[in-house]
Amino acid sequence: MYSTCLFCNKSLGTNEVVENFPIGRRLAYDEAKGRLWVVCRHCEKWNLTPLEERWEAIEECERQFRETRLRMSSDNIGLAKLKEGLTLVRIGQPLRPEFAAWRYGDQFGRRRRRTILLSGVGVAAVGAVMAGGIAAGIGVGGLHMIPQLIINLPVRVKIKTKDGRILKVRQENLQRSRFLLDSATEGEGWGVYVKHSDGEDTFYGEEAERVTSLLLPKLNSMAGPKHIIQDAVERIEAAGNPERYLASLPEKVRDADLKRYGDRTVKEKKQGLVGKLPKPTKLALEMAVHEEQEQRALEGELWLLEAAWREAEEIAGISDDLFVPAETEEFIEQHRANDNAPIH
Repeated sequence: MYSTCLFCNKSLGTNEVVENFPIGRRLAYDEAKGRLWVVCRHCEKWNLTPLEERWEAIEECERQFRETRLRMSSDNIGLAKLKEGLTLVRIGQPLRPEFAAWRYGDQFGRRRRRTILLSGVGVAAVGAVMAGGIAAGIGVGGLHMIPQLIINLPVRVKIKTKDGRILKVRQENLQRSRFLLDSATEGEGWGVYVKHSDGEDTFYGEEAERVTSLLLPKLNSMAGPKHIIQDAVERIEAAGNPERYLASLPEKVRDADLKRYGDRTVKEKKQGLVGKLPKPTKLALEMAVHEEQEQRALEGELWLLEAAWREAEEIAGISDDLFVPAETEEFIEQHRANDNAPIH
């Protein structure tokens, strides 16, 4: 049983309610299809659980859901908050677009609120640093670089490569990530170029999808309002399924570059920038990559899921003093009240 998020490598938390599965503070389950997810409360990603750990836990979740009075339900989605603090999400039989809109609307909405809150903390921290600097006799002219330093210092993404290296991608390098299209990808469809603290790397095929799934949540940190999320869902539906949407990525990247640069020639390092794609495209791409990886696990390649979780656990164990200070995390947790208000 793994305790770390596959996507952001942070702890999934624990619960004392589901005896057979004491991991997570929000569990989502689909009894009919036999699926159980742990929803990370840091990045809001849904972590599909290994098959052998699901069945008894799903039965217990269903029993707890039926017994609690603090719940709301539609024909397809149910939400219950237990007194111990565990939230249960019960999936019925919704049409795929409806489920996707609900699932990602909740995920991206919470991410957006968290980012806004964290930005507020950052502004307050900058103010405190500047005030302290002035009190210490540092000139105002020397303080103008503090906000930029604070923004650029944290490692935003950690990527473990096949050869065991840990690549640390900071904010300024995250913005330089680029999709590489047919002619530059050794015949493997599309690739992704990443600049990091130790240099640069390019990934292809399934590795490109995996790395993209780590980059996009940070580039989509502000997500968007409901109509943009709905737009993203509809784009995947128009393609037919997540796999087809991913296959059409080169066309979408070229269209974005054409709209941005016109017919003029631009340097290679400015082509295919992931962060410059239209917001609905980036959100749809994040959904598609996530669902494509999940589908592989559901089709029997559970060893991929186990390997990914082992990797997440290993990366989580690597200390990094450049992450957000503990006091900031404590501030965020203290101000979660609005998101975790009781359901009536």
